[in-house]
Amino acid sequence: MESRLYMIEAKDSLHVLSALASEPRLAILELLDGRKLSVNDVSKELSLPQSTISTNIKILEEAGLISVETAAGKKGMQKLCSLPYDEIVIQLPGVKKEFSQDIIEVAMPIGLYTDFEVNPPCGLCSCEEIIGFLDVPDSFLNPKRAIASLIWFERGFMEYKFPNNLKGNATLERLEISMELSSEVPGTNTDWPSDITVWVNGVELGTWTSPGDYGDVRGKLTPDWWKLAGSQYGLLKHWNVTEEGTYIDGMKVSNITLNEVNVRGHSSVKVRIGIKEHAVNVGGINIFGRGFGNYDQDIVMTMHLR
Repeated sequence: MESRLYMIEAKDSLHVLSALASEPRLAILELLDGRKLSVNDVSKELSLPQSTISTNIKILEEAGLISVETAAGKKGMQKLCSLPYDEIVIQLPGVKKEFSQDIIEVAMPIGLYTDFEVNPPCGLCSCEEIIGFLDVPDSFLNPKRAIASLIWFERGFMEYKFPNNLKGNATLERLEISMELSSEVPGTNTDWPSDITVWVNGVELGTWTSPGDYGDVRGKLTPDWWKLAGSQYGLLKHWNVTEEGTYIDGMKVSNITLNEVNVRGHSSVKVRIGIKEHAVNVGGINIFGRGFGNYDQDIVMTMHLR
């Protein structure tokens, strides 16, 4: 069985390190090794109150350390928890230099899209102000879009062209796309599923179902002027295309491989984020860029070379 590896940089992942710095949360991770358990099951096995388990599971989920899905149980719907990774590797400051020749990374500001199609409710804003008018798709043509830090819409897509920096005889081993995302609903609702899909060079990689639109607390980076009733933060998600298939946060979601996205056959790498026309859960999208949400990054494309 293929190992599912989660590699993080310590200085950029303090929320992950904080989530790990807890005996109850480490006990939950140990308990879930190779298992899928409900919140109630975890509570019983660890002899801890269900409220305590729920709080710690939420912290682990927001850090990307566990996956939570909803399924039918004996007494209605229940949340099932599992581990998306077999291993977590923490890179200490300075260690990354060792691997720099094997990584090509490009960060794309979320406002520098090359094509789009959006439906209200929709809008975009910078760290200082709303850009254009709310719920008016033509506002996405506003020149100020270049400094956007948050974009939201119910249906449609955003498309970006990344420079193809794969040169010479370098062999691409893994293509990674990462961004902070959530569902979109007027106001906020943590129980608002949305099927968010990513395409590369016109090839559909796979779909992640966002659990909801998060507004329970202010995002760590979200500016003070942004109303608390609005979307505050998302979850950092990673699409990885390899020679074996495509993975989201370590979980295989499709058999699409590097050969099919054909990076060398294109002068640029087109990345599209959107809601499919016939998606089961049409719950909109929030795309968080630098200065908004919990992660100070835009959309990042990383080429991992062999």
